[in-house]
Amino acid sequence: MTKFKAAIFDWAGTTVDFGSFAPMGVFIKAMAQFDIGITIEQARAPMGAAKWDHIHTLLQMPEVAAQWMDRYGKAPSDADVDAIFKVFVPMNEIVAADYADLIPGTIEAIADLRGRGMKIGSTTGYTRSIMQNVLPVAAAQGYSPDNLVCSDDLVEGRPGPLGIYKCMVDLAVYPPSAILKIDDTAPGIAEGASAGCVTIGLALSGNAVGKTQEELAMMSDSEIATLRDHATKLLKDAGADHVIDTIRDLPELVTQLEAHLG
Repeated sequence: MTKFKAAIFDWAGTTVDFGSFAPMGVFIKAMAQFDIGITIEQARAPMGAAKWDHIHTLLQMPEVAAQWMDRYGKAPSDADVDAIFKVFVPMNEIVAADYADLIPGTIEAIADLRGRGMKIGSTTGYTRSIMQNVLPVAAAQGYSPDNLVCSDDLVEGRPGPLGIYKCMVDLAVYPPSAILKIDDTAPGIAEGASAGCVTIGLALSGNAVGKTQEELAMMSDSEIATLRDHATKLLKDAGADHVIDTIRDLPELVTQLEAHLG
């Protein structure tokens, strides 16, 4: 039996959608509906937050806010965030399922943790309506966590701890120090850290790198090391206790952590 009682996973960039492409593209398309152009880097910057909060952060970026002022003659407001959000969600509902392929190693890692006696929880910056399209695709590939907490299930999302607290209630696990939080984004890591969990960042499969497996395979070791270092710093700065490349590396890390605790 493991000394950890549960592992709580993020979704895009962590267990599905290697490189976290589904939300990034939709943010660009949704903003374009309002004649606002954003870069891939801008779209990715707030990733992991609840999607309303993500849009709000985008509109506060100086370059984006300036575009909005030029286009509409006023600073962007919460009502404007609401309007973009209403466009974004249906678009993401359609796209998310197309990017729901499991990240290699997910099935094996989950089986390993369950074999140690751990429960498997999940939180996401996606809304419940988006996840309704992702869940059956993941389940068909063999991944069904024990619970799911979406960004619109609670009054406050990441980087606060409420999603973790809801998982603790759903799974009947405590204390937070006996729970692992695994995520590829800074807000998702901060969610776990703020709750007091042991936090594990995923560098290469996630949003900070934003590459497909095929793209990474064509890169040199030094190029990958540069990307890894960049992602690791972002995750560590957000509160990650440990950083690994992908979920494939998780069982080995858990074995090391258990030996250290023992």
